[in-house]
Amino acid sequence: MPPPTFMGLSGRPLSLAVSTVATTGFLLFGYDQGVMSGIISAPAFNNVFKATTDNPTLQGTVTAIYEIGCLMGAIFILCLGDLLGRRKAMILGAIIMIIGVVIQVTCQAGASPLAQFIVGRVVTGVGNGINTSTIPTYQAECSKTSNRGLLICIEGSVIAFGTCIAYWIDYGASYGNDDLVWRFPIAFQILFALIISIAMVFLPESPRWLLTHGRIEDADKVIAALRAYEVESEETVLERSLIIDSLRASGGHGQKSTPFKALFTGGKTQHFRRMLLGSSAQLMQQVGGCNAVIYYFPILFEKSIKQTHQLSLLLGGVNMIVYSISATFSWYAIERVGRRKLFLYGTMGQGLSMVLVFACLIPDNEMTARGAAVGLFTYIAFFGATWLPLPWLYPAELNPIRTRSKANAVSTCTNWLSNFLIVMITPIMVQNIGWGTYLFFALANACFLPIIWFYYPETARRSLEEIDIVFAMGYVEKISYVKAADQLPQLQPSEIEGYAVKYGLIDGTSRTAAGRNARDEEEKADRRTFTNSSSEAVGVETVENERREL
Repeated sequence: MPPPTFMGLSGRPLSLAVSTVATTGFLLFGYDQGVMSGIISAPAFNNVFKATTDNPTLQGTVTAIYEIGCLMGAIFILCLGDLLGRRKAMILGAIIMIIGVVIQVTCQAGASPLAQFIVGRVVTGVGNGINTSTIPTYQAECSKTSNRGLLICIEGSVIAFGTCIAYWIDYGASYGNDDLVWRFPIAFQILFALIISIAMVFLPESPRWLLTHGRIEDADKVIAALRAYEVESEETVLERSLIIDSLRASGGHGQKSTPFKALFTGGKTQHFRRMLLGSSAQLMQQVGGCNAVIYYFPILFEKSIKQTHQLSLLLGGVNMIVYSISATFSWYAIERVGRRKLFLYGTMGQGLSMVLVFACLIPDNEMTARGAAVGLFTYIAFFGATWLPLPWLYPAELNPIRTRSKANAVSTCTNWLSNFLIVMITPIMVQNIGWGTYLFFALANACFLPIIWFYYPETARRSLEEIDIVFAMGYVEKISYVKAADQLPQLQPSEIEGYAVKYGLIDGTSRTAAGRNARDEEEKADRRTFTNSSSEAVGVETVENERREL
């Protein structure tokens, strides 16, 4: 019997389709992140939104308010993501983004355009917050262990390509008429949102989400389609059993939605620690200064390095090309070098780049300011190669299946809160303390090094279920989780259950023939429970209809 299909695809082609749509979501994220950089100080934009003219505080507000919308979207997923599912959430996020874009591009001078534009920015942000909280989880739960890191890394790195596209569209549109200068760059992102919303109608739901909702037949179909197995094959049954064991180990089996209190538990599962590690990566990405450079590169060149608006836009576009090229380095290094070393190398490179920037700006003359430009270019190269994709990958694979959706949403909320802070204060800092802005970011990067060294375990080449064992091993053996990750050997799927029993994640009776039979009976009971629930609902509806007829 051939494997089941979605969109007529199975196996590698289906996995590629899932990855393409997930990548498009982050391409849209990157585009929206960069599009305001060349617009916010453009005369054509300031003529419609007059209050933004030479007003760094309001420019920061208009740009940063988007992050508030993103935060709201992430909170929505935190509350309802487990019930809604990955697929429906992505469709919803893309549709909301389209609505927000329409609100922005229909602003007219003389009709409270700034208020309408801000509302549009917030609505677009809500859609993006939903997508960025959901897509890494969806990709992680649909991927094989061997390429999960690479796929999510590509997904995160594509943010750079989206930002690069936005910069060059801004630059090209700057030579057009006043409406083209700002309306077209904002409207262009609808194309990406349409690709996501339409394609996700036909692509499968996450098999892990289906199993948390007791939809075992549907999960078997998705697993078989993604791996090109037959539905009844031993491989399909083994993968499903490993996922269910992971759910039982984290206490999430049979629960449609994870309670918030589960995020704050310790013990063998270490939910709270894992949530903090993922969230801290998102916090450090922003406080390290990335969006101070990405959002305001043209403004930094105009204010700090004293260049014209057109030349600053052009250099911003060149910087984004460097950003995009450097982002591809992580594709090669993510599994070979590992997450932990990339975090450390990237932090050191970013910190030294910021040292170069502020040191060259202290003399306040044009010649040394060119050295600051070099520092901004090397900063974005180090960031693109390391810190750009890693904070999106790390929480998605670090958190266990029970809390993954909510913990990933918490880490995304952390990203947007800190993103809002940095984007809001950067133009004000540049205007008031000049080179001190870059000194602040240099010191922030220096503070990250000991945190990463002592607390960030390596997760490269580990299955999601192996990562659960790393934390159980560290807890049971009273050793550092970094050390546990180093000492635990690479496990085959058939070995995972044995280690889970050894460290108390699952009951040892599940390994016996009687235990396996009991587990099979429990899964059948789950099927009957969900089927009976549906039948009861239909029966009640039939009785009600008969009553109305009488």
